[in-house]
Amino acid sequence: MSDIEIRDDRAAGRLEAVDGAEVVGHIEYFVLESPGRALVPVHTLVEPAHEGKGIAGSLARELYAIAGREGVPVAPLCPYVVKWAARHPEEAPPADRELLRAAKLWLAAHPGRF
Repeated sequence: MSDIEIRDDRAAGRLEAVDGAEVVGHIEYFVLESPGRALVPVHTLVEPAHEGKGIAGSLARELYAIAGREGVPVAPLCPYVVKWAARHPEEAPPADRELLRAAKLWLAAHPGRF
C-alpha cells in the first residue's frame, strides 16, 4: 500500500488510488450543496488484483480527511463507506439525517450519474 497515491479528481467526482499510472481503486462521490454542503460517497471499487491491501479503507479515510480540511461533513450512501465509518467513529463523525435524506433525493433525481 505504500506505493499507492490517493488523488482527488473533484471535477469527475472520484477519489482515486493510483499505483504508478494505474488506477487500482476509487470512490465515486458528489458534492451536495443543499440543505448544506457535504461530500457524498456513492460507490467504492477496488480492482480484484488489489483487493485485501487496505486500499478501500485508505480511500475512505482520505475522503473523511478531505471533508475535515474543507470543514464539511460526509453523508455516506456507499455501503462500504457506511461500514468503514461505523468501525472508525473517531475519524468519521455520524452523518446528519437531513443531509442523508437530501443526498438520497439528489441521487434519485440524477439516476444516470452513478
